Amino acid sequence: MKLLSIAVPCYNSQDYMEHCVNSLLPGGDDVEILIVNDGSKDDTADIANRLEAEHPGIVRAIHQENAGHGGAVNTGLAHATGLFFKVVDSDDWVDLEAYKKILSFLKTAVMEDRLPDLLLSNYVYEKQGAARKKIMQYRKYFPADTYFTWDDVKPLPPTIYILMHSVIFRTAVLRRSGLELPKKTFYVDNLFVFQPMPYVKTLYYIDADFYRYFIGREDQSVNESVMISRLDQQFRVTRLMIDCLEKSGPLFKNRTLCKNMCSYLNIILSISSIMAIKSGTEEHLREKEALWQELKDMNPSLYRKFRYRTLLGIAMNLPGKIGRKCSVLAYNVTQKIYGFN
Repeated sequence: MKLLSIAVPCYNSQDYMEHCVNSLLPGGDDVEILIVNDGSKDDTADIANRLEAEHPGIVRAIHQENAGHGGAVNTGLAHATGLFFKVVDSDDWVDLEAYKKILSFLKTAVMEDRLPDLLLSNYVYEKQGAARKKIMQYRKYFPADTYFTWDDVKPLPPTIYILMHSVIFRTAVLRRSGLELPKKTFYVDNLFVFQPMPYVKTLYYIDADFYRYFIGREDQSVNESVMISRLDQQFRVTRLMIDCLEKSGPLFKNRTLCKNMCSYLNIILSISSIMAIKSGTEEHLREKEALWQELKDMNPSLYRKFRYRTLLGIAMNLPGKIGRKCSVLAYNVTQKIYGFN
């Protein structure tokens, strides 16, 4: 059995996927790199096959009809044999020294028969053209280099939340949670992190800048114009997260876990809302109102908390054109400070 399975979803990734895979190869025989070619129309399949031939027992090329990012992650998880599971997007890469630290810890965890359900580390926004790289780290909120539970976690502020880039799950935890991401849908990264959280009992945080998150391609899913064009998918994921939170209710035995999951949902709901506002179309504004109404119908107390007791909820629901302009201004200021998109 492998120590770590790393899924690399690829769609028309010929120009950058090899850089990603090369950054993962130093893991050697402890890892399996699952290149999931998601129906690419360029040379992705050939590159994947070549890398598998060059690195037998480490790289596996898996080919499928196009199912989107979520479908590719599902395929990677279905084929994973590792004790732990990580997703690295094909235009991203990892830092070598941090990678060594993580693999060293995982080996020790196996030897001591003390496997965390979730391993966390930092990620870096590798934003094209940016003079200063923003590092998203958690040292103020998670105890470093020790096992801990949700009781030891401080509530995360609205500007800090756990992304797919931050996490390495124990594979068994992902499977126990019943995780199956929707196909042909972007922004499922959030659901990947969100749904398994109630099944996580023990955590470990390594304060190292492991994941390098590239931002800058015009066709990238987090490009603002692309996000607006795919708002239907953003709304779909947000609805699934609301539904997931409702279904997970009986699993909540920790107040901090519940608080952090609610905060995460509030952030994603706010992102969906601000993109609808920025689009300026009546259709998207109606969809935004419908989304908030669905939350109100499903969980009135949570709706009231988000809508009237959090700055994000208040800012995303200011009335009229002037209110919407203020919402956009608040978003733009936050965007400039934290360098996302």
